[in-house]
Amino acid sequence: MAAKRDYYEVLGIPKSSTDEEIKKAYRKLAKQYHPDLNPDDKEAEAKFKEVNEAYEVLSDKDKKARYDQFGHAGVDPQAGGGYGGGYGAGGFDFGDIGDIFEGFFGGGFGNSRRSNPNAPRQGRDVQTAITIDFFEACKGTKKQISIQRMENCSECSGTGSAPGSSPQACPDCGGSGQVRVQQRTPFGAITTQKTCSRCQGKGKIISNPCQKCRGTGAVRVSKRLEITIPAGIHDGQVLTVRGQGDAGTNGGPSGDLNVSITVRPDVLFKRDGYDIWCEVPITYMQACLGDEIDVPTIDGAVKQIIKEGTQPGTVIQLRGRGVQNLNGRGRGDQYIELTIEVPKDLNKAQKDILRQFEAAVTDKQYEKRKGFFQKLKKFVGNE
Repeated sequence: MAAKRDYYEVLGIPKSSTDEEIKKAYRKLAKQYHPDLNPDDKEAEAKFKEVNEAYEVLSDKDKKARYDQFGHAGVDPQAGGGYGGGYGAGGFDFGDIGDIFEGFFGGGFGNSRRSNPNAPRQGRDVQTAITIDFFEACKGTKKQISIQRMENCSECSGTGSAPGSSPQACPDCGGSGQVRVQQRTPFGAITTQKTCSRCQGKGKIISNPCQKCRGTGAVRVSKRLEITIPAGIHDGQVLTVRGQGDAGTNGGPSGDLNVSITVRPDVLFKRDGYDIWCEVPITYMQACLGDEIDVPTIDGAVKQIIKEGTQPGTVIQLRGRGVQNLNGRGRGDQYIELTIEVPKDLNKAQKDILRQFEAAVTDKQYEKRKGFFQKLKKFVGNE
């Protein structure tokens, strides 16, 4: 009997190889010499056995240690090494070879579980988008939209078969959509599952297809729907309308309609969550003397008192004048930011009046200005 080759030489790797490198080399050679890819090739079959024998030892930590120290004698069954020369359950990693078989046979290794092709399945969701204005988002609205979706064929009631006929269970797979295939290997007969080529995994055969849907059981239709957009919806939010997507198969429920909402910005209002902000300009005299003005809200104009001595940037809060909360629990607030508009293109008489007014005002009446110059003096004094 010829002497056994060194296991590292068999796998074409150095003795310093890592576990991952050993596995990678084994998988490459196992695929190369697999009997199913080399039918009636005795040399390839012998190399396949040799590769598996080498991997069975080098993939086992204890066996590899004995082999590294004593060579083949360390793993010879006569020396108590535990290697019997076969390919049974004595430490062989069927997880690895299972991965290889899956690549060869296109199916699962062993008794992998498959879903029933005739079970009810929900239809796919349909996506669409609409644009609404700011007030529609705040108040809610109803919109008519047009969509394309798949519906069960009215001609065949979704069966795919022409009227008067019906689908038949696939004779090859018995309606399961999967067929079992046995392959002879050095380990014995191994059973794998593959998608049935006759029914393409559907489990049924349509010998007389419906002319309207061409045997698919569904047709694409244009549908016009009215959707309700709730008050308080946000820009970029997706509104889901249940059951308005594609029809399900095998009696399954329809998918959903997902409507992406875009809200056009408004010229007056800006939204921050459920609060609304609005900038309102007032005159210099209104800021000095105070006044009652009309301020806009999403419910219409309301009266608002401007206090004497109002400063630029003053913010007034109007409670409950914001956007309706989506969950229906109250509304946000509206914030009015006051800006003071300085008049332009004054004539001589107007300028003279303002100079007289300025001369009559004392520093005490300019709190911010007075405080600023006091700080400025301290700053300059520290220079």
